[in-house]
Amino acid sequence: MNKNSSFKKKLIATAISSYALAGFSGAAMAQDEGAILEEVVVTGILGSLNRAMDIKRDSQGVVDAIAAEDIGKFPDTNLAESLQRITGVSIDRANGEGSRVTVRGFGADYNLVTLNGRQMPTSALEETSAAATRSFDFANLAAEGVSGVEVYKTSRASIPTGGIGATINILTNRPLDNPGLSASFGLKGVIDESTSRGADITPEVSGIYSNTFADDTFGISISGSYQERESGSRVATTAAGWHTFTGDQDDTNSWGGISQDPNLHVNRPGVDDLYSVPQQLAYAFHEVQRTRTNGQLALQYRPVNNVTATVDYTYSKLDVKQQFQDVSAWFNFGPSTGVWTDGPISSPLIYAEQTENPADLAMGAGNFARINENHSMGINVEWLVNDRLTLELDAHSSDAESRPNSPYGSHNAFGVATWVRNETIADFTADFPILQVVYPEGQDGIEPNDILVAGSSFRNSMMRSEIDQIHLSGKLEFDGGHSIDFGVMHTDVHNRSAYANVQREEWGGVGTPDDIDADFWTRETIADRFNIPGSDSPLLHNEYYSFDFDELVRRATDMYPEPGITPAGDCGTWYCASSDYANQTDRYVREDTFSAYFQFNMDFDVYNMPVNVATGMRYESTNVTSTAAVPVFDRVVWASANEFGLIGTGEQDYTELTGGYNKLMPSIDVSVEVIEDVLVRASLSESLARPSYSAIQGGTSVAQNARINGGTASRGNPDLLPYESMNLDLSAEWYYDFASYVSAGWFRKDVKNFIGSTILEEQLFDLAHPAQGPRYEEAVAAVGNDANDIRDYIFENYGDTEFVDGNRIIGIPGEDDPIIFDVTVPINERDAVVYGWEFAVQHMFGDTGFGVIANLTLVESGTDFDDLSLDEQYPLFGLSDSANLIGFYDRDGLQARLAYNWRDKFIAAGAHGTGYPNPVYVEAYGQFDLSLSYDVTPQLTVFAEGINISDEYMRQHSRSKEQVMNVTQLGPRYNLGVRYTF
Repeated sequence: MNKNSSFKKKLIATAISSYALAGFSGAAMAQDEGAILEEVVVTGILGSLNRAMDIKRDSQGVVDAIAAEDIGKFPDTNLAESLQRITGVSIDRANGEGSRVTVRGFGADYNLVTLNGRQMPTSALEETSAAATRSFDFANLAAEGVSGVEVYKTSRASIPTGGIGATINILTNRPLDNPGLSASFGLKGVIDESTSRGADITPEVSGIYSNTFADDTFGISISGSYQERESGSRVATTAAGWHTFTGDQDDTNSWGGISQDPNLHVNRPGVDDLYSVPQQLAYAFHEVQRTRTNGQLALQYRPVNNVTATVDYTYSKLDVKQQFQDVSAWFNFGPSTGVWTDGPISSPLIYAEQTENPADLAMGAGNFARINENHSMGINVEWLVNDRLTLELDAHSSDAESRPNSPYGSHNAFGVATWVRNETIADFTADFPILQVVYPEGQDGIEPNDILVAGSSFRNSMMRSEIDQIHLSGKLEFDGGHSIDFGVMHTDVHNRSAYANVQREEWGGVGTPDDIDADFWTRETIADRFNIPGSDSPLLHNEYYSFDFDELVRRATDMYPEPGITPAGDCGTWYCASSDYANQTDRYVREDTFSAYFQFNMDFDVYNMPVNVATGMRYESTNVTSTAAVPVFDRVVWASANEFGLIGTGEQDYTELTGGYNKLMPSIDVSVEVIEDVLVRASLSESLARPSYSAIQGGTSVAQNARINGGTASRGNPDLLPYESMNLDLSAEWYYDFASYVSAGWFRKDVKNFIGSTILEEQLFDLAHPAQGPRYEEAVAAVGNDANDIRDYIFENYGDTEFVDGNRIIGIPGEDDPIIFDVTVPINERDAVVYGWEFAVQHMFGDTGFGVIANLTLVESGTDFDDLSLDEQYPLFGLSDSANLIGFYDRDGLQARLAYNWRDKFIAAGAHGTGYPNPVYVEAYGQFDLSLSYDVTPQLTVFAEGINISDEYMRQHSRSKEQVMNVTQLGPRYNLGVRYTF
């Protein structure tokens, strides 16, 4: 083997791949010393896999790729679901569809997504706070307009910074890369079995048209897609979280602690154990209507052979409407009994609370809508100055916005309640948590004429990010296969995140049951909605009442005009959302970054082994300016048994903070073809990712909901340093046949500047706490620790004062102690090492049409959550092993693929519910996907696809498996369609 023969082989592979990419059937012919290459036709799955393999083989560093099987035909209907097939890539799902990606254990915020090499803005919405994410949601983009995706797992000088897990580059069609006419149009019907009330089938329409004119000097490519989908989910949840204690605590000195009496708790946790009790158990039923619209336009002009100009525009819009109904029981931490697992992490198998007076069974509903919208306009000019020098100018202006699309807000909840719980029992012995309610004597169910209207919350969240970027780059080539890449880049990022909540804290009920007719409520059952082990228990509480959300809003507006704890919404009442973000959370961040880089590329032989070396340096300077609204509060009200709220004055101020950092990042990639078709690689590089927008916000955000033990707030730090990672990769790859290879790799990432936090106790605004003074102490001495009894005592004895307003108790300045806030401030404080192995094999069984793909990623880190500690912790979220096994057939117009994707258990959060430092683990999950297609004619294809065909469910838990957080059942989804290609 010599360098010349290797080069000729690559030319032949490139020619074959080019024909396959164009979607043509034809002959690829090459002559080498009299040898003739026979006609080769590569299309469909085989063509896609071979092109992706060629990219992996010929790239500098560790790169994996996915290529379209034909124009307008990506391997999966969702980009994230295709990406999860790549070694080391895992995904998070939303509504059963791939959403965000984790690469080598680093979650979406640690990965950078680019579109044709350009950094893309990101936006998202949170339910109860301003969004802070930098992660890209792949659910926004349809797969039909994408020609390929490249995943750069190692850094190089020319790649924009922002991803220490990976940089993911999405490629769209360029007409001059594919001369002539190419077009594809598809029609699909979606059958989603997760919805219980949606349409049986919803439509998807897509098309792409590409053509060149005037002797291939001008080209146009236009694509579009319109997709409707109706889906749903059924969830059993302890969303309010678990309270954790040491075994020596009991209910006499800690709210939520269990009694030391051994007669009340079987196998009570020992003094050295940790135990947890649930705050809530609920069942929720969601329905989602999603409409996704995508469009792309690319115009190219090549007036002379050495100049190519490209103008392109990408648009996406995701319109999501969602409704839910739920039923929940809150534990008020009164007298309890239970059966416990053994320590040292002790969890209730059975947890029960008894109440002297019936407690409330809460039922609620929501009806809200959101829009995610993205625009990107770019221009690129490439000039081949001469045989050695190429210059390229690329500029784009892009924005992403997530915003509410309903007067009810981007998220909301409206509650009703009835008082029927004499005893509440939670059974955590099965995968599905079972709620059992013991009714008062003489009652055997919920009476609709006993239901009261309760509290409500109408929330608006919005996020908008804009990026203006200009990039001047060049390549200078020398004799002997050497070259230099160089460039400068300026990136200007503007981000706004905001949140407003209109809330009435009447969770204890308002008015009388006679206010609403009994026939307004509709009885629903629970057990028949689930198919999870344990959900068929005869002890399951199997009823709740649903209601018309819109109609209840109309009635409540007329009947209960008294204010909530927040300013009114845009409609003038407390039954709609507010766009007055400055009164609650409104923050702006600008990041201005200048970059410069060079990279020296060398090709040479060592002992007849072809060697490629790329070494470079990238310099970046970033300035951060962060501004945030700071609302002012003047009192605290005690609105219901467990609810305290802060009342604002309506005034606010904006504070501005600044920061910045400079960074020099070297990189080197070396690849050696040690024997023919066997490559070994080594890469050493430095990369960075930037802190979340909330971490660098300019002011203090105060949570309007407080608790008996105080309030919470957070303050940003714009002077935070970015996450910095030193990366080492070693790998070996053997490309032994057409579209067939085996590879193994080891990687290590030394990451510093992980962001932790410190908590400061502060008396913000000097607000009097109504449950931290003499009235409260007097009531406790008189009636005991029950919150409802304490409130009743204060109403009876202090109801004629200005500090009792209806069912709200107000703190008395100078008499009640001021509320203490735990203010969380982010700081750079931790380092971590992540390392792992990646194994992959892709094999074609000769010319039978059968093939198999298998890969496995093993990841380790020293940042595991210590379940035996009650301290604040900062593990690396999303770190997990993952694997794929795919079998396929591609021959004679028939294509079939069965894929199994598996992800091991990982930690998703370090706190939950009311903010306690408890972990949230996502349990190991795997699902099967199936696709079939048949070419009726060379142009006409019919196909069928199935996602999650085995109807798997997802489960989350806290410190132990018994401490369930969520069990979510989605359901399979099927697609039937037809595609016509010109």
